[in-house]
Amino acid sequence: MKISGTPFLVVLIGILLGCPLLSRAQTGDRQLADSLVQVADSLGRLGVYNYDTSSRTMGNGADTAQQKEVTPSVAAAPKMIEYELTGVVQDKATGEGIPFATVFFSGTGVGTPADLDGKFSLKFSGQPSDTLMVTAIGYRGFSKKFILAKDTRPSVLIELNREVAALDEFVFHAGEDPAITLLKKIIAAKPKNNPDRLQNYSYKVYNKLEVDIRNLTRKQFEALPIPMIKQFGFIYNNLDSTSEKQPFLPFYLTESISNYYFRRNPKKTREFIEATQVRGLKNESVDQFLGANYQNVNAYDNFIPVFQQSFVSPISDQGLFYYKYRIKDTQTAYGHPIILVSFRPKRAGENCFYGDFWVVDSSFALQRISLEVPKNANINYVSRVSLYQETAPVHDSLWFTIKDKFIADFNLPYSPRLPGFIGRKTTQYSNVVTNNRTIDKVLDNPDSHRDVEVNDSARLRNDAFWAAARPDSLSKNEQAIYDMVDTLDGLPIFQRMKRTLKFLFGGNVSVGPLDIGPYYNVYSSNTIEGSRVRLGLATNEKLWKDIRLSGYGAYGFKDKAFKYYADAFWIMNRYPRSYLFASYRQDIDRSNNYYDNQVSADNLFSNVGRKHGVPLKFAGVQDTRLEYYKEYYSGFSHFLAFQHRVFDPYAPLPDGGIFIDESGNPSLSTTETSVELRLRYAYKEVFLASNYFRSSLGSKYPIPELRFSWGIPHVLGSAYKYKKISFSVSDKVKIAPLGSLYYNVFAGRTFGTVPYPYLDVAPGNEFYYYNKFAFNMMNRFEFLSDRYAGFNIEHSIGGGIFNYIPYLRKARLRQFWTAKGIIGTLSEANKQLNFTPSYQFKTLESSPYIEIGTGVENILQLFRIDFIWRVTPQPLPTEERRKYFGVFGSVKFSF
Repeated sequence: MKISGTPFLVVLIGILLGCPLLSRAQTGDRQLADSLVQVADSLGRLGVYNYDTSSRTMGNGADTAQQKEVTPSVAAAPKMIEYELTGVVQDKATGEGIPFATVFFSGTGVGTPADLDGKFSLKFSGQPSDTLMVTAIGYRGFSKKFILAKDTRPSVLIELNREVAALDEFVFHAGEDPAITLLKKIIAAKPKNNPDRLQNYSYKVYNKLEVDIRNLTRKQFEALPIPMIKQFGFIYNNLDSTSEKQPFLPFYLTESISNYYFRRNPKKTREFIEATQVRGLKNESVDQFLGANYQNVNAYDNFIPVFQQSFVSPISDQGLFYYKYRIKDTQTAYGHPIILVSFRPKRAGENCFYGDFWVVDSSFALQRISLEVPKNANINYVSRVSLYQETAPVHDSLWFTIKDKFIADFNLPYSPRLPGFIGRKTTQYSNVVTNNRTIDKVLDNPDSHRDVEVNDSARLRNDAFWAAARPDSLSKNEQAIYDMVDTLDGLPIFQRMKRTLKFLFGGNVSVGPLDIGPYYNVYSSNTIEGSRVRLGLATNEKLWKDIRLSGYGAYGFKDKAFKYYADAFWIMNRYPRSYLFASYRQDIDRSNNYYDNQVSADNLFSNVGRKHGVPLKFAGVQDTRLEYYKEYYSGFSHFLAFQHRVFDPYAPLPDGGIFIDESGNPSLSTTETSVELRLRYAYKEVFLASNYFRSSLGSKYPIPELRFSWGIPHVLGSAYKYKKISFSVSDKVKIAPLGSLYYNVFAGRTFGTVPYPYLDVAPGNEFYYYNKFAFNMMNRFEFLSDRYAGFNIEHSIGGGIFNYIPYLRKARLRQFWTAKGIIGTLSEANKQLNFTPSYQFKTLESSPYIEIGTGVENILQLFRIDFIWRVTPQPLPTEERRKYFGVFGSVKFSF
């Protein structure tokens, strides 16, 4: 068979596209061969195919000189209508274009490959066939009936699902698997390809986060048991119907534009958020989390964080231990040859991804990478997670990230059919500058102190600014969110609904400038007061933005006594933070001098889960406090407090023969006047703040804290002089792939002879609700010390052994172990003062207190059970064995 003047490669392309004529042409049938020539010649004239042998890519509009050499053997057909089909082929999970996907009409030679971004353009005459098909390496094929209409330039959006089938196994008898050889080269080149190797760099960042409701139809929404819910049915006018199987309702969108600066040595980062807007949530502290500083994912790192867990990167230094690889294709991007490599985990249950990446053949830098979290991964409330990262050449030796995507499907445990959420975060990078002295000048600017600074006008940008500043215009769905939220905010019924939710989750009812509550403190009971009722009141930001007044009144029906509390809080500066605080309290108190995480006795559930046979320990207090707090840009802070307290214990705590008044006479209560100073250094600590208060999200670095206290005698009735000093260091360290480790080491000393309320009382726990910061097999006021040292360790392993047991793996159970210990001494003078026959205090001189534990958490993705053994001191003959082993429960929300 002779095909004169027709490129043989065009014939091969027809074979790849599945042309039914070609398989028969090879049999020597001259008539079929002539027909094939006619098809090739027609395709050449239409510009459907062009094949570049240097890049192995196909496209439109190139030189067709070779095709023109073919002379048709039949008469010219009547002129037909010219069509051009355009569109984009996307990954359904990430929404990103699939490079080099093949789009064609089934049973014909009419087709074309997509470009690097998944876009394609296909020209043809007439209806080639009624079925449009799309294929891409690593994805499931797509086919759809396609009938031409009057529109000669139709456009389509095609979404492909990733193929998750196991990689084919190959046996290489000579030499090493090429995929393994390639991966070793990628790993070896990581130091020069990682952007963090640069001395400094900067870029402009655009961040967009969209949240959509899925699996909730209009009918289901209007049937919810919420008053007047049907009045909100109009929001379904924004329903996205591009997916017939899973329609979703866009309802929340945030955007930010910022400039980010990085320096490697000495390491420093800074981000200036120039513009930000939020639809659906009003919290100014959230703005800082919308920039790049809190959302960076570096694919060159050995571990990639996903919802508080660390997953092994497919190009980790230990990647060959965790993954199987296979080379799938070669193509060209930005004039560079690139190689497609697919990967999957070697073992089920480990924190690994599946997906693929394109790597540059010459430098072994990543050009793009797609990561999928397996469905059986031990992550709560999430059914799907997809990550995508794309790079482009900045100069010959550096490929820099130009786009990140993070997509997650959220749903309630064990309820995939119930309504859930889809979160989509897109980050685009531009204006990349590397190794430039001006970057150092920005980072070292003495007038700029914060790691993340939000421009004063960032929230005031108008629509015209955003339209010009966005890299891409908003989609129809995204624009609908803006319109919907603006409409909702103007509805009185929507405002009432927000107030109802605030009451249910926050506990307070807002009435103008006042908050009443919280409701869960309205009633409680205890052995001293019997039934107790309480009403709280506080001002809110509608009255003063920087000042808050609050208080409560309570009454006990058994002791027939009123109790009350009042405070004033003034934020002098928000960043760096400084404030003044003053309070007065006259109430029943159950705390000791340990300051972390005591279970409150003043709520509806105060008597649930108490240990059997352990008496409650209360004291009446009159407490006056003045506090001043000052924080600095470096993360250093100091706290200064003045306190005057009257402590009047109830039985079984001792009083007679221990306390004296200012004149040295015996007393049933003790009065203290003291000053406390705390020095704390929390480098790069992150907070989530409301208008008045904030919660720490921790720091990547250890946090040391030093405390001093001075008891001042003969001031406001104080009878005791003492000095106290304590020091602690705490941190939570990720030790991937073995989970995370929390530790706290501490020590302290008290100088002086004082009653037990001013000594160091080891923190015990008298509930079966697990307390992370207390010794759970120890009772309160059991051990006294004036010198002590201790530790608190908790290792969260993750799935651990459960990951390798099929049925338990589906339950997503997690392992952990704990160890806590303290050793201390008590001077003879303090023993003589505090040890009385009426109450048996103990010391830790002869043996340290140690308890160890293990257990299972994430039970039903919510509950935790701890099994704890008290190792030392050994039990006394008169003590019950149940004091040395206990089972504790708790609730823990985590991903």
